[in-house]
Amino acid sequence: MRGIADADGWMNTLHQDRVFIFSGSYNFAVTTSDGFKGAAMVSKRLSRLEGHRRKFMAVIDGTPECEKAVHYAGRRAKNTNGGLVLLYVIPEGDFQQWLGVEQIMRAEAMEEAEAVMAKTAHRVRETIGIDPEIVIREGSAPEQINGLVEEDRDIAILVLAAGSAKEGPGPLVSAVAGRGAAFPIPVTVLPDTLSDEEIDSLA
Repeated sequence: MRGIADADGWMNTLHQDRVFIFSGSYNFAVTTSDGFKGAAMVSKRLSRLEGHRRKFMAVIDGTPECEKAVHYAGRRAKNTNGGLVLLYVIPEGDFQQWLGVEQIMRAEAMEEAEAVMAKTAHRVRETIGIDPEIVIREGSAPEQINGLVEEDRDIAILVLAAGSAKEGPGPLVSAVAGRGAAFPIPVTVLPDTLSDEEIDSLA
């Protein structure tokens, strides 16, 4: 186990597949076995059974830090003979228009999501050498993450990365760490200060 504290007061603890970040400014409630405190019951993971493999999941949300999460999750997947799942969630509530306009907007959002995911998957293949699974959904990101974890019982680790903005560590990390947001699998959160080389050494 290793702890690191930087000048801004962030402290992260590294232990096998978990990189938890703690800051006095944010309320992170985590456990090291069953996921976040208060997490709902989840189906038993199958990743250790014959014919299955452990999957790492990263969420593509358009933020700069999500690239770090993808890089770490991909490296961990490759180094452990696991799989990589990339999830893109189209925000809910973006299509409250007349029916014809709504259909056009929904189609455009799907095209954009597919383009982003194709680019991300290509980068993963080129830099890491694995072929990720692509999932695109519409709705609330925390709900869609929970739903996918429940449906794919090989997903065992959720990988996120903290942002460097003054407003906080990023919308997705804040959602996971916030009150009422609980995930039933271990969550890895990477500091924004890590370079690709440092991520490679940790993975």
